[in-house]
Amino acid sequence: MNWQPCDQRYEKLTYRRCGNSGIQLPALSLGLWHNFGNITPFSVQRDLLRTAFDSGITHFDLANNYGPPDGEAERNFGEHFLRDWKPYRDELIISTKAGYGMWPGPYGDHGSRKYLIASLDQSLQRMHLDYVDIFYHHRPDPDTPLEETMSALDHIVRSGKALYVGVSNYPAELADRAFSMLKEMGTPCLIEQPKYSMFERWIEGGLTDVLRKHKVGCIAFCPLASGLLTNRYINGIPADSRAAHDPRFLKPGAITPEVLSKVIKLNALAEERGQKLSQMALAWVLRDPVVTSALIGASKPEQILENVQCLQAGPFTQEELDRIDQILAE
Repeated sequence: MNWQPCDQRYEKLTYRRCGNSGIQLPALSLGLWHNFGNITPFSVQRDLLRTAFDSGITHFDLANNYGPPDGEAERNFGEHFLRDWKPYRDELIISTKAGYGMWPGPYGDHGSRKYLIASLDQSLQRMHLDYVDIFYHHRPDPDTPLEETMSALDHIVRSGKALYVGVSNYPAELADRAFSMLKEMGTPCLIEQPKYSMFERWIEGGLTDVLRKHKVGCIAFCPLASGLLTNRYINGIPADSRAAHDPRFLKPGAITPEVLSKVIKLNALAEERGQKLSQMALAWVLRDPVVTSALIGASKPEQILENVQCLQAGPFTQEELDRIDQILAE
C-alpha cells in the first residue's frame, strides 16, 4: 500500500511569509545536510521525510555537496521523490545550493555562471526534478564579480530551473549589494540562509537590518549549534551522539566546561518555560519576525516531533530574553 500523509498536517505548524514575497515557509524546515548520505539507512531517511511532512514541514533543504559523499543527499532524495513525493510536488518547497567544490578543475567550485548553471543541471538530474523552488549561491566568491553571480541567478529563474533564488553565508555589506543587483535585474532575492543560534549571533551586527531594508526573508541554519543547544551533552558525550561518531560538525573539544555551564543554565530556563532546551533555542531564533524559518536536522523522527512543538510555550517575556542574554554573556 502506498504511503498516505496525515490529513491534519497543515494544522500542526505555523507558516510565515518570506520577506516581501507570496511564499510562506513553515516555521521549521528540514535540512538534509547530515543524515541523507550513505551513512544513514534509506528507511531512516524515508521515516524522517514522512514524519516532517506529516508534522506540517513542507520545505526540504538540500545542496549539491550534501552527503557524504558529495551529491549523495540529492541522489537519495531523488529516489525518495520517485517513491513518495511526486504526487505532492506542488505542496513542497525544495531548495538546493551551489558554491562549494563538486568536481575537479577550475569550473567545479565557487560562483561563476558556468559552475552555477552546470551544478543546478546536475542537481535536477540527481533529484529527478524539472525545477527547484529555491536555488542558492552557497557562499560568497571573492574571485568572481558579484554581477556575474547574480546575473547567473537571474538567468536560472528566467530559464524556469528555479522559481526563486537566495544567497547563503553572505555578510551584510555584500548581501546589500547582491539584493540591490537582483532587484534591478527583475529577480528579487527571496531569502538569505545564514548560520544563527544563541551561540552564533553575528547576523545581529547588520545583516538583519539589511534583510529588513530589502524585505528579504531569512532561514537560519544550525539553530541548535550542531546539537549543543539540546540537553544531550549536559552529562557528557553520549555514545550515539554526533560528537561521538561523526565529529565533522561538532567536535568533542567544542564541549568545554564554559559552554556546558551556559547550556545547563539555559536548560533550567527552558524547564521553567515548560520546554525542552532544543525547543526554547528554536523559539529564540524565531523570536525576530525577520527570521522566516529555522532549519532543523534530525537523525530520529522523535526529534522532529519534539522540535515542531517549539512555539507552543508562547512568546518570550522581556525578563526571559534578558536572562538569556546574561547567560550567554557570562
